[in-house]
Amino acid sequence: MKDPTTGSYLLWTCLALFFLRVLGQLMVVLARPRWLPPMEAWYSGLVPYRYLLPSQIVILAVMVAIAVDFSRGRGPFVTPQPWLGYPLLWVSYLYAAAMVVRYAVRMWRRPDQRWLGGTIPIAFHGVLAAFLYVVGRHHVA
Repeated sequence: MKDPTTGSYLLWTCLALFFLRVLGQLMVVLARPRWLPPMEAWYSGLVPYRYLLPSQIVILAVMVAIAVDFSRGRGPFVTPQPWLGYPLLWVSYLYAAAMVVRYAVRMWRRPDQRWLGGTIPIAFHGVLAAFLYVVGRHHVA
């Protein structure tokens, strides 16, 4: 992907999806609207929410900086760096594969929740893997 503006559309889409996830989870914590799934569906509980939210905000800030550079077609995140691209691609592959395994294990352990029960975190980790893939692909092109 030589033209960074092509990847910028995908990056902004991933960013918007992840932002909606963070916003939805925050709304559930603060207001518990009936039209959103309960908190248990939003995260695994491995990281307490008081630490998870700040880390998600940092991730969003980094995603915005990268997407802005790609949209402008210039900046430190757009300058091709093959040494960075290949590791990002491999991380994106491993990340996505881990989410496929996580989904399979969850469905095996929780057959009462097939097909979509508890998949919100899994799906949005997939979104983050896609973001890494687009950035990595740009740097190896």
